[in-house]
Amino acid sequence: MASSTTTKEIDRELPPLLRVYKDGTVERFLGSSYVPPSPQDPDTGVSSKDIVISENPLISARLYLPKLENHHQKLPILVYFHGGAFCLESAFSFLHQRYLNIIASQAKVLVASIEYRLAPEHPLPAAYEDGWYALNWISSNKSEPWLMNHGDFNRFYIGGDTSGANIAHYLLLRVDQLPNQVKISGAVLAFPLFWSSKPILNEAVEGHEESSAMQVWKFVYPDAPGGIDNPLINPLAPGAASLKELGCPKILIFVAGKDELRDRGIWYCDAVKKSGWNGDVELIEVEGEEHCFQIYHPQTHNSNNMISRIASFLV
Repeated sequence: MASSTTTKEIDRELPPLLRVYKDGTVERFLGSSYVPPSPQDPDTGVSSKDIVISENPLISARLYLPKLENHHQKLPILVYFHGGAFCLESAFSFLHQRYLNIIASQAKVLVASIEYRLAPEHPLPAAYEDGWYALNWISSNKSEPWLMNHGDFNRFYIGGDTSGANIAHYLLLRVDQLPNQVKISGAVLAFPLFWSSKPILNEAVEGHEESSAMQVWKFVYPDAPGGIDNPLINPLAPGAASLKELGCPKILIFVAGKDELRDRGIWYCDAVKKSGWNGDVELIEVEGEEHCFQIYHPQTHNSNNMISRIASFLV
């Protein structure tokens, strides 16, 4: 009898991350599995739970609450955006659950990790729109018990890694529009995803057009006005908002020595310093490490040092 097996036809792909088929299905090759929240993490004692921020579009978050000294204790709030090139990973993934349990425990902060829509099912700017909506919702929330009972809205931080750090940068340029006069106390940008049509600093000229960042941006935002020089990916592009307008008093930036994005973090930090922005920016380079090493290997010496530095920043 003849075989009835059929092979799905590929529409487009972004090796080695994912593939899109002509029937609309998406196959992701990287990223960690989803895990449920925990009433009390056995390693850190941190409690976590999931909340819905918006039904349409669907935006949710995982909240992390460290052990409290008393029932009335108020903690700094960290609104966190996960990385994954705008198309991978999740606020509900094993890697970010493990990492943010450690952050919440060591920094003694209440973390809200945002589950935003991913490309290619939801091309950019969907992730930016979700990030802004979530930040507004959290800053004006009067019903979520953990936020209202234990969140200190006078110590309100945002941050993220790679594409999540990119989203956090975008939000810093809009925070003057937040409700209830909420002010951002600071931002943690780990290995921020920025790029442009021209190489900078020590980036290689040859192969720049084929760089990972370039390919990712074309895939997740194919209709971006200006292409790779859209202000969302190139913060120094013509027409980009002035970095002088960044809406917080301090920024902590991490780069890794073996990361393709290393020079972009340095470039961004230098640009912030030269912009006339009235704040303190600090750049920390971790030599010999790969992109987002602290999430993949959170117990190493360098990861412990990085997490301790983040904890001392979130005060």
